[in-house]
Amino acid sequence: MTALIPPLPDLLWEPIIRAGLAEDFGTGGDATSQAVIRPGQRLRAVFRARHEGVVAGMSGVRLAFTLLDPSINVTILKEDGCRIAPRDILAEVEGCAQTVLGGERTALNLLSHLSGIATATRQVVDAVKGTKARICCTRKTLPGLRAVQKYAVRAGGGSNHRYRLDDAILIKDNHIALCGGVVSALKAARQRAGHLMAVALEVDTLDQLEMALSCNVANVYLLDNMAPDMLRRAVSMVDGRALTEASGGITPETAPAIAASGVDILSLGWLTHSVTALDIGLDIDL
Repeated sequence: MTALIPPLPDLLWEPIIRAGLAEDFGTGGDATSQAVIRPGQRLRAVFRARHEGVVAGMSGVRLAFTLLDPSINVTILKEDGCRIAPRDILAEVEGCAQTVLGGERTALNLLSHLSGIATATRQVVDAVKGTKARICCTRKTLPGLRAVQKYAVRAGGGSNHRYRLDDAILIKDNHIALCGGVVSALKAARQRAGHLMAVALEVDTLDQLEMALSCNVANVYLLDNMAPDMLRRAVSMVDGRALTEASGGITPETAPAIAASGVDILSLGWLTHSVTALDIGLDIDL
């Protein structure tokens, strides 16, 4: 089955899965399974959705078991990016019972979390359908999980902001204050930036935007906490000379009006830092 989005290489998943397994197994392994399950006993289990949503993280599911036992059989039935309904089976796993139960929590934790991100992203993407606006995440990710959290946003139909501080120059209010103003910050940024590095500027007011436009430096204007009417005025002022991005407290309910203002991008930090996990369970087939 062809993935709906380009997959992440196992190289990026493995450190996360290994850390999760090591955290769970400690120094003695799964004491419960060792005590009550006979050696060599096998089982088959399925990952089943409890709620509708969008799935993300199936490579992590596979690795949570195969890193413990390469011979274990994991069959992926729903690829990342698929919409799922309650009772849908997402994957099957068959092998040593102690291995399956040992990897279960690591697999479920990551799958549920990333599917929650993909589901929330798809909800906002659907809310702005019919506009040109793209839904974008931010750097507000959990330590160590940025690559997979941003991948989950893409699985939900969204796009990604910068990954790191060195991806682009993003001038925010603190930079402006320390540099002495919008114009001086933009000029310093352009002098420092290479020809392939974008310069983005966050503005809170239309006066700041007007000053910035006089420099003709920024590639992106982040329009922070502006109401739809002000956003429309800002988009008109920029007039296609740069990308416009709305940010600040955007929800699925407010997103349609914000997108209708004509901005190119809506950025939402909560997609990665405080999203609700999707309820997914592992059901054993005895």
